[in-house]
Amino acid sequence: MYTLNVNGRDISCEAQAEMPLLWVLRDLMGLTGTKYGCGRGLCGACTVHLDGAAVRSCQITVQSAQGRRITTIEGLGTDSLHVVQQAWLDEDVPQCGYCQPGQIMTAAALLTRLPEPTDTDIDSAMAGNICRCGTYERIRKAIHRATARIRPGAST
Repeated sequence: MYTLNVNGRDISCEAQAEMPLLWVLRDLMGLTGTKYGCGRGLCGACTVHLDGAAVRSCQITVQSAQGRRITTIEGLGTDSLHVVQQAWLDEDVPQCGYCQPGQIMTAAALLTRLPEPTDTDIDSAMAGNICRCGTYERIRKAIHRATARIRPGAST
């Protein structure tokens, strides 16, 4: 039995120690916003925040996640959309949308770590997230839009 802090709530689940966090979130907790892509940590579709850092949930075991703060796409915005989610909508980023939760989670972690990233910073941080539809330019624009909104004095 494990108790995980997911999106600000403690949730208990029965799982084997080596079960990937991805499957705990999706199959045991019903949080299906985190997507399965490759199962090898290469595509970024399963990205969540672990203690605020973007990680591939397919590579983290439930045992190693216990006692840490987990945020999924469902918990990113509290009472409303997170600034990155709103920027994604404003820039009309998604096409098929499958990779977008992982893209958004990676971008949100980037802006927490580096509030005013350059194009190079964005490209470097987002490089591990694959978008089969090729919306990379719109992703970069959305991240810049979110950056402008979180600057002191900017309207959000």
